[in-house]
Amino acid sequence: MDTQILKKLLTQVKSGALNVDEALEQLKRFPYDDLGFAKIDSHRNLRRGFPEVIFCQGKTIEQTTKIAQRMLEGGGDLLATRASQEIYEAIRKIEPAAQYNESARTIMVARTQREPSKGGFILVVTGGTADIPVAEEAYVTAEIMGNRVERLYDVGVAGLHRLLGNRDKLFEASVIIVVAGMEGALASVVGGLVDKPVIAVPTSVGYGASFHGLSALLTMLNSCASGVSVVNIDNGFGAGYSAALINRLARNETGDTEESKGGHKTDS
Repeated sequence: MDTQILKKLLTQVKSGALNVDEALEQLKRFPYDDLGFAKIDSHRNLRRGFPEVIFCQGKTIEQTTKIAQRMLEGGGDLLATRASQEIYEAIRKIEPAAQYNESARTIMVARTQREPSKGGFILVVTGGTADIPVAEEAYVTAEIMGNRVERLYDVGVAGLHRLLGNRDKLFEASVIIVVAGMEGALASVVGGLVDKPVIAVPTSVGYGASFHGLSALLTMLNSCASGVSVVNIDNGFGAGYSAALINRLARNETGDTEESKGGHKTDS
């Protein structure tokens, strides 16, 4: 249930195309839909601007498919993370338009025509190629939420010239997501170069003393570069979601500024 669907429902009732009982039947699942093993937050799109996202890890294929089916019946978008190929095949049987990003392990059904962000684009940067799966999760998340997203992969500190050779992209972006494992120094480097929000994502990539991403997490948390925020280890989804919210604010401020400028125009 999102704003557009709710408006359409109320309009149908007003015009007589839908009677009150039929409308009530559709609203029974508002604000959440109880499946017994899961309570789907059908009100979240109205509150947050994007539907609840399915975290597939730990769920059975049957549970995930039933949740996805009920959510898709509401007519909105669908995003599922940590999804296996088997889960994708099951969801595709109920929604042929479902798209699977094998690297990110995400399933996406984009139905809403979201206006592309006018506030600028989100740039996803990785230290190495091994960090790409987490980066792709961030990419898909930000993209389905209506943002223009670009990639800049394999530009870690072991070859800093690769990053500096693409500094124009860094300067043009509105929000930057930096995904890195090992020692995780890339986030501090990027944070020291730009005047934009930087969201750091530590990954579990690395040898023994990286402690499955803990070393990168601690490095990023202790960054001396101002404006660097940190999400959990391997949490590309969290970074993409946060970046989308920040970019939405930038878009709204840009719109307000343009309206203000337009409002102060006078005839000479």
